Amino acid sequence: MTNDELNNLLDVVASVLLRCLLLAFCLLLFWFFFYLAASDWMYGMHSRLFTIDRHNFDMMMYYGIGITKIITFMFFLFPYVSIKLILKERK
Repeated sequence: MTNDELNNLLDVVASVLLRCLLLAFCLLLFWFFFYLAASDWMYGMHSRLFTIDRHNFDMMMYYGIGITKIITFMFFLFPYVSIKLILKERK
């Protein structure tokens, strides 16, 4: 594999990671705003399925959003930045 082919491959991977990052942030924003707008409905639906009180439901939503954000950074943002730094260094 030549340098140009490797650079093109890294560009493609970086663009895929960027799209995944944007989609993950859209998911996070949708989750957050849906939770703000319809938290009572969400709690009512989940409390019928599981025995959970309101505090635990709120904590579950908060932790879920936080873990999703951390995973998004670890698997999409950090590799994207690393690939861009490598490409900048190679040129």
